[in-house]
Amino acid sequence: MSLLLHLFALSLLISVSGAKFSGRPGINYGQLGNNLPSPSDSVNLIKSLNAKRVKLYDANPKILAALNGTDITVSVMVPNELLVNISKSASLSDDWIRSNILPFYPTTKIRYLLVGNEILSLPDSELKSSLVPAMRKIQRSLKSLGVKKVKVGTTLATDVLQSSFPPSSGEFREDISGLIMKPMLQFLNRTKSFLFVDVYPYFAWAQDPTHVDLDYAIFESTNVTVTDPVSNLTYHNLFDQMIDAFVFAMKRVGYPDIRIWVAETGWPNNGDYDQIGANIYNAATYNRNVVKKLAADPPVGTPARPGKVLPAFVFALYNENQKTGPGTERHFGLLHPNGTQVYGIDLSGKTEYKESLPAPENNDLYKGKIWCVVAKGANWTQLGDALSYACSQGNNTCDPIQRGGPCQKPDLTVLHASYAFSSYWAQFRKIGGTCSFNGLATQTIKDPSYGRCEFPSVTL
Repeated sequence: MSLLLHLFALSLLISVSGAKFSGRPGINYGQLGNNLPSPSDSVNLIKSLNAKRVKLYDANPKILAALNGTDITVSVMVPNELLVNISKSASLSDDWIRSNILPFYPTTKIRYLLVGNEILSLPDSELKSSLVPAMRKIQRSLKSLGVKKVKVGTTLATDVLQSSFPPSSGEFREDISGLIMKPMLQFLNRTKSFLFVDVYPYFAWAQDPTHVDLDYAIFESTNVTVTDPVSNLTYHNLFDQMIDAFVFAMKRVGYPDIRIWVAETGWPNNGDYDQIGANIYNAATYNRNVVKKLAADPPVGTPARPGKVLPAFVFALYNENQKTGPGTERHFGLLHPNGTQVYGIDLSGKTEYKESLPAPENNDLYKGKIWCVVAKGANWTQLGDALSYACSQGNNTCDPIQRGGPCQKPDLTVLHASYAFSSYWAQFRKIGGTCSFNGLATQTIKDPSYGRCEFPSVTL
């Protein structure tokens, strides 16, 4: 009998130790592209990257079915637009779980349910105040419907912090600190969940490349360190610095021990002419280095939490051609839409890379003129609406393409749209206007002007 007990205890020890929480990063699987592989092909590609975790931006049934029976753990998301109603209705919350989780659980290893995406960065005050009540409703629905292994959270961008440098000054914004963050952290603490945060050293560096060292941002710095004058902690990279600002912010409101999960991190492999440092060299260097750090065994942690596992998802699986905004938004993928790697990457962190990367050509700010024109392969049927929008903004934006104007070319919608896009962007870039138009536009440094028709430009 004692031998059997001994063997049982030994097998229990092996099974518990085998379930050690891994720091190996997973992958964000976005779907904003019209040329992406099928869900089943995508799951095979996720496996080829050695990812054991995947985060979705919805509860896509075809993807959840494709993940069925795999050993990949899954995070799904409750869409932003449902939060207000779910926060007010337990039955609606139950219905959402019944429709989107129960058909797949537990054979699809759904482990995290994220209620909304970067809600606290949006201007909608009703949506913000609905966030924590919606999280509570979803948690209660999971419990009442017998779903035991799924933790509830929500993703936050770094703009929830009012102060982040030095890290010890980390503090949540005044408008959300007491009203939203405190009850949220109380919920996460009670349910032993994570604070899910999106951490992008790329954007922090690109906003101030003169004062933030690029090598410090991509984990390549050998001699640049930052010492926090209050905590006396020393930082060797920007990523750790950004994470620890959240650690201190939580501590400041009385929740020092909640675990952090990096919901998104990555570096763009391409972008617009006015976007510094978005290239394959920097993207490969950053992502390989962050994977190596996160997957280290024993775990490295951060200066404020040394030796702690820091789970994460790298952004993103694909370059997604239908994402709006600046060019970088469409170029965070580890893979091209045809399934080939943009550069060698392995999320286990074990691969040594021998291929040489293309030298970066835009690590300094571009200086010169840039125009905004119709993108190659743009959907012509959508150009009319975009042209009308551009011409309805500002003063005299499209006068030169009106009847009798120097740029008027009857029946040449593409030419007119290019003029309108350039004119709009030249007027509004300084106050946030982008050369995007839902993916119909792109930047060029080749002057599209002709004859007496001079296209407006942005000069950097």
